[in-house]
Amino acid sequence: MSIPHSCTVLVAGGGPGGSYTAAALAREGVDVVLLEADSHPRYHIGESLLPSMRYLLRFIDLEDTFEKHGFQKKLGAFFKLNAKSAGYTDFIRANGPNGYSWNVVRSESDEILFRHAAKSGAKTFENVSLKSVTFEPYKNDVFTSQHKLANPGRPTSGEWATKDGRSGTISFDYLVDATGRAGILSAKYLKNRRFNESFKNIAMWGYFRDNIPPSPGTDRENQPLSEGMRDGSGWVWMLPLHDGTVSVGAVVRKDIFFAKKKALSEGTTEAQTLASLVGLCPTISSYLEPAELASGIRQATDYSYSASAYAGPNFRIVGDAGCFIDPFFSSGHHLALSSALAAATSIHASIRGDCNEFNASKWYAKKVDEGYTLFLVVVMAALKQIRMQEQPILSDLDEEGFDRAFEIIRPVIQGVADKETAPKTNGESITETIDLCLHALNDLHDTELQGKLTSIVEAEGTPEQAQLLGKLSPEETAALQRMRTMHSILPMGELEDFHNSKIDGFKARLERGKLGLVACAA
Repeated sequence: MSIPHSCTVLVAGGGPGGSYTAAALAREGVDVVLLEADSHPRYHIGESLLPSMRYLLRFIDLEDTFEKHGFQKKLGAFFKLNAKSAGYTDFIRANGPNGYSWNVVRSESDEILFRHAAKSGAKTFENVSLKSVTFEPYKNDVFTSQHKLANPGRPTSGEWATKDGRSGTISFDYLVDATGRAGILSAKYLKNRRFNESFKNIAMWGYFRDNIPPSPGTDRENQPLSEGMRDGSGWVWMLPLHDGTVSVGAVVRKDIFFAKKKALSEGTTEAQTLASLVGLCPTISSYLEPAELASGIRQATDYSYSASAYAGPNFRIVGDAGCFIDPFFSSGHHLALSSALAAATSIHASIRGDCNEFNASKWYAKKVDEGYTLFLVVVMAALKQIRMQEQPILSDLDEEGFDRAFEIIRPVIQGVADKETAPKTNGESITETIDLCLHALNDLHDTELQGKLTSIVEAEGTPEQAQLLGKLSPEETAALQRMRTMHSILPMGELEDFHNSKIDGFKARLERGKLGLVACAA
């Protein structure tokens, strides 16, 4: 099949975000072309999935495929943020017997999503990249002010090129940029990508075999573990995979990483550097004691960023093309697929005439902002806990650091529509928000407390709940409120959570054949 000269929606990038967007739109009968610069299967990091993935996959009829593939089940996750803080988040207890997710081999899971887009009706092409985009003159002050655009115009066509030297052009009505970190729209045309000054980290990772599985002999065996380094300089992940390997990676602030590396003896290999970082995490080190490295060492830096605009006239920016935070809490996959569903929803709403393109694109931009911001706050709370270690105060991410971070935190924190019109906010308020999340994370370590609070939540709407609430101490009541807050921040529920999110008088209509937006009471 040759690449057509035109389509309704062009999706650039065949990773999880792009493939999901293409599949969701194609299932609505939309003429979709999906271009992937590489060929599947291909390697990618980001292997741990949140339970929210189940309902997102279910919406495009892909949940059972993931279930049957044999990926390592993620029944929960261990978090050992410092020497005194350790806990296990039990997905089954929180979400029911099918509330787990998976650790995936990305070359396999990404290919499943890409092939599913084709089965859903999208025209898919591999080894084809979008090289440039043509914009038609477009003057609309409403779009420019609301989306903070530099008014590049409306994208109407693009030039593509293949790895074997062929090239051509394709015109489209809508463009979805799912090109990952390359981010052709954000980085090349809008130039609106901002790197998060509070997450200037380096990640280094590899794959091991013959390790001791975490919590051997228990119902929590082989579940993922995140452990803070004892010196507070970063954290290490350990993710068991179904191919018999375990993914192990260290995340360290960039300046500290280079200082540590400089202190190592001359000739130290990358594998030895990783081992020195893992050695700062006693629990993971004990599991890896008999293991052998089964891969090369990979490294990434400057991967934490956001954009001032995720949408505009007839374009959407999806997943890593727009924003990424940090591997902690495995937010990447969720943000990619949830933004993909939002992109498909808003584009089809515009096509159907549910609302005009301005309202559709604004709804999408705010939806992405919301998801990014909430995860950002939780990750900042966790990293604060790691860096505190034995210290009573935060030493390296001070009020000035929080002020810088707040510059990219969106109005959802303040409950206002436009940060530019909001009152000036000092570093103290964002610190308080992060501290709330920090206390909520510490609540997770108290198994008895979690059991009591879960029983109350499960009794919602019954006379029994009132009796249980009456028996709570003031401290437990505060913990219940934090638990509810964390539930809204870390998406673990059902598709209704996405569906019921009201933004600017619209909410999603997640019904096949009628995917789009519906007006609702504010």
